[in-house]
Amino acid sequence: MQYRKDRYGNELSVLGYGCMRFTKRGKNIDIDKAEKEIMEAYASGVNYYDTAYIYPGSEAALGEILERNNIRGKVNIATKLPQYLIRNAKGLDKYFDEELSRLRTDYVDYYLMHHLTDVEMWEKLKNVEIQEWITAKKKAGQIRNIGFSYHGNSDNFIKILNDYDWDFCQIQYNYFDEVTQAGVEGLKAAAKKGIPVIIMEPLRGGKLVNMLPEKAKKIFSNSDRGWTSAQWAFRWLYDQPEVTVVLSGMNSVDMVKENVKTADEARPGSFTEEDFATLEEVKKAIREKEKVGCTGCRYCMPCPKGVDIPGTFACWNTMYIEGKSEGRFQYAQTVGLTKEPAFASQCIECGKCEQHCPQSIPIRQKLKEADRELRPIHFKAGINVARRFMFRKKKKAKGE
Repeated sequence: MQYRKDRYGNELSVLGYGCMRFTKRGKNIDIDKAEKEIMEAYASGVNYYDTAYIYPGSEAALGEILERNNIRGKVNIATKLPQYLIRNAKGLDKYFDEELSRLRTDYVDYYLMHHLTDVEMWEKLKNVEIQEWITAKKKAGQIRNIGFSYHGNSDNFIKILNDYDWDFCQIQYNYFDEVTQAGVEGLKAAAKKGIPVIIMEPLRGGKLVNMLPEKAKKIFSNSDRGWTSAQWAFRWLYDQPEVTVVLSGMNSVDMVKENVKTADEARPGSFTEEDFATLEEVKKAIREKEKVGCTGCRYCMPCPKGVDIPGTFACWNTMYIEGKSEGRFQYAQTVGLTKEPAFASQCIECGKCEQHCPQSIPIRQKLKEADRELRPIHFKAGINVARRFMFRKKKKAKGE
C-alpha cells in the first residue's frame, strides 16, 4: 500500500474505504460480510474509512467492526456533520454526540461539513457559530482534522476553500468529471494551499465500469496495458500528486484485493501520452450520446444573469449518457441548490456567451431545450421545496 501525507505529516493510505455501500441483508447491513471486507482492507494497509450520519446503519456498523477487532486506534475514521439538518447551535452537539455513540469512539480523525453545494451553506453554519464549535472540539481532542465535502461548481468551491483554515476537503472527481463540480481547478487550488484532497465517486457510482458503451470497453480491451476499466479510472487519479486519498465503496473481498493491488502499483506521473490518448478516446466514445458538445471550458462564464451554463449542459448530457433521473438529480444538486439561482430559464438571450464559445454552440437555444428536459413540472416543484428547506432565513438558523 502506498501512502500520501496529510497537512500535518500523517500518512494516509491512497486507497480509502467508502462505507456507504455495505451489503444489506433485508433492511440491515450484513455486518459479518462487511467485517471480512474491512479486515481484508485493514490487513492490506488501508487506514482511512469514510462514513456519514445519513448513510443508513453505516456509522454503527463501522464502529462495531472496529471495536470487535480492537483496531480503532490504528485507523482513521472520517464522518460528516449533516449540515442540512442543523437549525441552531444545539444541533451541532446533538448530531456529533450521536455519531460518536454510533462509532463507539470519543474522537473523529477527519470530520467534514457534509454536502456543501454553495458558499451560503457555509455561511449558514457560521451563523450558528460553527467556527467556535470546531475550535472547541479540536482543543478537546474530539476532532483532529476538519474539512468539507462538496458538490457544486468550482467558483463556490474556491470561495469556501479560501474562507476558513481547512485541514482537508473532499470532492467528486474522475476522468469524466475533470471539468465539472470542483474539478481539476478545485483540486489544484486546494493542493496549492497545501490542503489534502479526498476523492469520492472515482467511478461515478460504478458507471465508469457498469455503464460504459461497448465502444469504450473495446478501446480499453485493445490497449496493451491489460487494465480493467476500474483500474484505468483509479490509475488516472493516482497519477496526480495532488490527490491524497481515493475512496472506493468496496463490497466484496475480491474488489478490495483488486483495488489494493492498483493502489500498490500506481505511481504519480506514470501515465504515458498513449495512456492519456486512450482515455480521451474512451471519453469521446461515452460522449457520443451527448446532447451538446460542451467541454466545460467556462469561456462563456460568467453569465450576467447568473446562469450556470456549463453546469446545465453537463447535467443535460448526463441525462442521455446515464439516464434521465441521473441527469435531473445532478442538476438539482449542483445547479438547483445554489443560494443565488442559476437556472437556464434566467437567460435573457444577450448572446455574450456565444461570442466566447470555442465550440460555437448556439447556447441560447440549447439552454431552452436543456431547461425543458431537466426541469419538468414535478422536478421544478421538488427543487423549490428543497431550496426552501436548505435556505431558511438566517434568524431560524440562529435559533431565534
